[in-house]
Amino acid sequence: MSNAVDIRTLDDVSEPLTPVSRQERKLRTRQALLDTALELLADRPFATLSLREVAKGAGIVPTAFYRHFATMEDLGVALVEEATRTLRGMMRSARTDPDTYQGMISASVATVHQFVRAHEDHFRFLTRERYAGGPLAQAIGVELRMFSGDLAIDLARFAPLRSWSTEDLHMLADLIVSVMLTTIVELLEARPGEDAKITGTAEKRLRLVLLGVPHWKTT
Repeated sequence: MSNAVDIRTLDDVSEPLTPVSRQERKLRTRQALLDTALELLADRPFATLSLREVAKGAGIVPTAFYRHFATMEDLGVALVEEATRTLRGMMRSARTDPDTYQGMISASVATVHQFVRAHEDHFRFLTRERYAGGPLAQAIGVELRMFSGDLAIDLARFAPLRSWSTEDLHMLADLIVSVMLTTIVELLEARPGEDAKITGTAEKRLRLVLLGVPHWKTT
């Protein structure tokens, strides 16, 4: 009987039961690297993460890592994009139907609450790395600007805002995004049973921001 250890050298994470394409195996391994990194980042900063431990957790040799990401920073940026892309789509959907500010506020807060609770590891990573500097902080800043830009476009469809300048629409969107970020941090730090209070406060904050809309003279 052979005592040889089976060391995986290919970039597939597991042997498939049915034939899969090379591209599908590559996508599976890339996702395994992202999932492993996120799991390892549960209670530590990204700067402490090593390529070797991420590769080991994903079931590949370290050299195979480079078939998927050029550097660890590239993997981190991909994590940022993964965490924010779905939320942007969900938030946009939440703002599609409501015809009133209150409808938009309620739908948006409910969506943020649902998504944060379903993806807490992603948001702990984002809030931890936002002010850490370097490529990840820059990527988070880009995503937040895109998030704010999407919101500014949607705000322009409300009658009181149709005459507003692009600059003022973006300013209002930035205020709303700031409230949402505060809410995300509060949800991540909440004790059991506090979610309803946090989301209720978020709605009040947003209503307070929007109370000034009818009185604002756009430039």
